[in-house]
Amino acid sequence: MRKRTLIAIFIAFILTVGATAMWSASTTEREGDADANVIEDSGSATGSANEQKKGGNKVVRILAAPFKAFGRLFHKDDNKPHRMTEKDAEKFESVGVSRVDDSRSPESKKLAVADSAKEHLANGRTYLLSGRINEAITELSTAVSLDPKLSEAHNLLGVAYDKKGLNDRAMDSYEKAVKVQPEDAQTLNNLGFSLYQNGNYRAAVDKLKRAVKLAPGDERILNNLGLALCRLGKFQDAFKHFARAAGPLTGNLNTARMLERFGRDDDAIRYYEDARRIEPNCSLALRRLADLYKRTGNSEQSASAAATLVSISVDNTATAGR
Repeated sequence: MRKRTLIAIFIAFILTVGATAMWSASTTEREGDADANVIEDSGSATGSANEQKKGGNKVVRILAAPFKAFGRLFHKDDNKPHRMTEKDAEKFESVGVSRVDDSRSPESKKLAVADSAKEHLANGRTYLLSGRINEAITELSTAVSLDPKLSEAHNLLGVAYDKKGLNDRAMDSYEKAVKVQPEDAQTLNNLGFSLYQNGNYRAAVDKLKRAVKLAPGDERILNNLGLALCRLGKFQDAFKHFARAAGPLTGNLNTARMLERFGRDDDAIRYYEDARRIEPNCSLALRRLADLYKRTGNSEQSASAAATLVSISVDNTATAGR
């Protein structure tokens, strides 16, 4: 029994170190806005309203997956480890193969020839959703040339330009969409986020505040406004919007992460401690506190946070093993 406990402690330590490494890797060298990537890793939606992003709470998935796998490895009806059987092996069947279109592939099926602006808009939307960005830009550009007052076409054209990294063109398309439809929350959100990406933070806050008034409960808009407010140094206001978007725990974690990015370690510690008061066993808060306390010369508090984190990992691993 003691041997299994020691093994569990060792595995918990390895998993804790591995989870920290995965967290660090997940927030560096990625496409998109670096600040937005940071808070998306806590499960917070950001960016343009028409972007389709898969996932959910990445932090939870990263931390929970190793423990779930460990539990499945040991779980049997009699609570004892077993050798893998043929039946177990069937669970590791190969997955289906996805087709990859490249220059060697046959030409993709084209949509029906469009005549009207709305038909070009429909084709552009279909291409955009399927990831065929160049075709989407062609169709949507034709749509807005035929009908300059087609707000959705301008908006989707902005999304397409964003995906190509053409931020100036994207912002120009969003501005045209807002002129046509000034009271549309999602269009204002897209323009606001585009302004934010281009470093025009005050104008971004103005547009995003207007969007929030039109859609007070929209998580994506609230988080985008929080990001822009952080860039203006208004972290308490940013926290209020992060918290409105996903609750006080996530609000504290997102604000703390942004403060870290700005080198304000002492303020980040305060928000991480507030997160711990809401959820004492919050692994992310404990892990960051261990690092920040060490960085700021508080070795005793750093050791305490690290010990609590290891204790939680051991308890989770032991529970999974049982």
